[in-house]
Amino acid sequence: MSGESLTLDCLVHIFSYLEAPDLLRAAQVNKTWLEATETASLWKNMCLNQWAFCNISVTPGMQTWKKYYLHRSNIEHNMMSGRPSADYTCKAMRGHQGDIQDMAYLSPNEHTFATGKVKSIVCTASGDGTVKAWDVQEGAQIWSSPKQETKLVQVITLPQHNLVVTRDLSGTIKLWQGDTGKELGAFSAESTFCTTIAYTINNKPFLSVATSSEKIYTLAVPDLSQISCIKPFPNCGVDLSPCSPDGQAIVVLPLNHDEAPKVLYTHDAINPEDDQPMFSSPLPIKNCVFVTCWLPAEPARIALMHRVDQCYTITTIDITIQKSKYKMNIMAQQVATFRLPKKDIFTSYKTIAGFGKQMLFIAFNMELKLYSLDGTELNTFQDHMKTITSIWVDPFRVVTSSLDLSLRVYTWKNDKTSSLVSRYHLVGGSHRWSRGFTNVACDDVSIVGVVAGVDQTDILRAYSFDL
Repeated sequence: MSGESLTLDCLVHIFSYLEAPDLLRAAQVNKTWLEATETASLWKNMCLNQWAFCNISVTPGMQTWKKYYLHRSNIEHNMMSGRPSADYTCKAMRGHQGDIQDMAYLSPNEHTFATGKVKSIVCTASGDGTVKAWDVQEGAQIWSSPKQETKLVQVITLPQHNLVVTRDLSGTIKLWQGDTGKELGAFSAESTFCTTIAYTINNKPFLSVATSSEKIYTLAVPDLSQISCIKPFPNCGVDLSPCSPDGQAIVVLPLNHDEAPKVLYTHDAINPEDDQPMFSSPLPIKNCVFVTCWLPAEPARIALMHRVDQCYTITTIDITIQKSKYKMNIMAQQVATFRLPKKDIFTSYKTIAGFGKQMLFIAFNMELKLYSLDGTELNTFQDHMKTITSIWVDPFRVVTSSLDLSLRVYTWKNDKTSSLVSRYHLVGGSHRWSRGFTNVACDDVSIVGVVAGVDQTDILRAYSFDL
């Protein structure tokens, strides 16, 4: 049977076994084959096999699965090769008169690629008392807040709601409109040490603020009115982990080493009219917890770095909320624990990040190591010449920032080994003017790093990858 006698359905079935390059070549044979290769289901299946989530435009005629696949594949190819000018453009963004304390993307991580143009927006909080929003592709400031009375030390973004949250050194929380920078609300936690986290329940955003004065405040968005105030430990200040991926659990970390961490059910934090807030039993963690991270592919699996007998130890715990006949119960079960080798040296940057269900990235001075949850060392990378200051991990790549004034880009192999490949450096300028990169963040079309200036005036270095 010749190719010309095959029906359109037969061609589509045969083409479903082809990869994208072969499908594009088949489209050049004749009009019938071209029509078959344009079938949306072929490209949709390739997209969903390649990526766990695809942000397809809902505007009719604006985008097809084929366009999405080709645009996103091209971006990822450019990110893997990293050729200056050919694959990306680099722009410096200046405007702050002090150090940049924190940074977060306001634009969604997933772009639609609907028109072939993309716009990434990143927000920064600075010691100069301002929060600013930046257009990454243009390398330009979009808006800046008025100067606040004290330095800003934290910024959180809520991309789905186009909102920006800041915290200053005195414990004042403020909410800003993402398009204009208009102030929408303020709340004072009255504590010089506090931690703010954001989370969403039933598509409604909330903030929780932990303080050194024993309290956890939960705030409504956008007016920042107080919903509840909880004291989880007697005579003990508290810190918070980020909220779990499923939005149900927050690990409350005591500042007193005699206490053990507990898990707070978020439903109780936002519903003070219910019974007493529900905490788990104390977790099997001794001494101070230095840093935590969630394993993103599990609903609520957290890794905690703490000290045991002068050694750094990583303990991983699964958290579940179980409903009995009369109440909800928080269950915490230890998954694994291991001690890090004594020879591994930590600096003031204690950096840890989770990937998938079973892997942890940990930075030791100049080294990046990949561990399984039981402590098996899977990979070690020694690409930096000075201390690693932060790690960014997403399903496509890993990026590290370093005081050697470079960002190192790694990508996952396209196989089932979960192995990581070191690709290239992105450099940040001259050490004459800079002390190195102190932070890095990414979306699916750009990478932004914070460059610390020798005069305490920091800038952003943005790398935009070409469509």
